Amino acid sequence: MKKERIVFIGDSITEWGKTDDFREIGDNYVRMIRDYYATSKGYVPEIINKGIGGNRITDLQARWQEDVIDLQPDILSISIGINDVWRQLDASDMDQVTPDVFEEIYHTLIRRTLEETNAQIILMDPTVIEEDAESKGNQLLKPYLEIVEVMSKTYQLPRVKTHEAFLDYIERGLELPLTIDGVHTTSTGDTLMAKTWIETILSK
Repeated sequence: MKKERIVFIGDSITEWGKTDDFREIGDNYVRMIRDYYATSKGYVPEIINKGIGGNRITDLQARWQEDVIDLQPDILSISIGINDVWRQLDASDMDQVTPDVFEEIYHTLIRRTLEETNAQIILMDPTVIEEDAESKGNQLLKPYLEIVEVMSKTYQLPRVKTHEAFLDYIERGLELPLTIDGVHTTSTGDTLMAKTWIETILSK
């Protein structure tokens, strides 16, 4: 019987550790989700990690045919948006992905996927930019989070509220950090991402 194929697409948070892993899954939330399938569901789906560091939604659009449509996944999990905002803070001289552009491209990618595959699409919120709810990055993230919510409601797609989960953890003032630099996740951050994904998608 053909294995269920799950494609995770996104930026460095999804990619993390992939180049050092002969299975190219990485050392991140994707691996933890894979391990949950093995230990709790009793089988291991085909996991394909298509995270690439630095990617914004414009980069996903450029590689969507090869990395999504051609692969014909059964499940597609999309995690994007952090770099669309982060580049506004650390590279203000480059062309920026405004919320309007982000929304337009996101619509295009979802419509293509629905029309050209049979994939169940899962939307993940961007996580955080600095472990402070009031940081400039997290304020700039708000319209992008709202767009993910709009996509979820418009197309009736499940939404993994990772941003909310991160802010809740931060608010509780727990000891272990979620990020190593305000964005890239520690093992604790990866665990929280995987937990939120699993509770949204699998624990029903």
